[in-house]
Amino acid sequence: MVEIREASLADAAVLDEMVRELAAHENSLEHVHVDAGRWRHLLARPDVTVLIAESDGAAIGFTSTVRRLHLWSGGDLLALDDLYVRPEHRDKGVGGALMSAVARLAARDDISVIWGVRLDNHSGQRFYARLGATLNTKMTASWTPDRYRRHLATTAH
Repeated sequence: MVEIREASLADAAVLDEMVRELAAHENSLEHVHVDAGRWRHLLARPDVTVLIAESDGAAIGFTSTVRRLHLWSGGDLLALDDLYVRPEHRDKGVGGALMSAVARLAARDDISVIWGVRLDNHSGQRFYARLGATLNTKMTASWTPDRYRRHLATTAH
């Protein structure tokens, strides 16, 4: 049986471990700069909610969300950052249980949930479509400090 609960400060180490597993799976480990100490700080923020899936007392997955302002509506929305289920627990309903918990979290204040899914993640897209999510194609851009500083150095004020 899977139990979903809100993460506490005591979960920082296992959350750090699972985030690194997810990043390694996505070949993005070099982009993880948060450690367990920083997770304790992040988990204390009122806009951050992490849900942990457990089986027999062991963490088997998580979702991380950030509540943020949506300027067009003038209200908030819930941005799902990560959904991760450890490999040996996949295809057993854990991801669906985590997403249902996210839905219950958003339903408290009747706010929308948004997230991204990689274009090459076809199984993830099918999973989200089965949940009733609308899948829109949109490219994500990012601007790292070294890149925007380079831009600023070459532009006039």
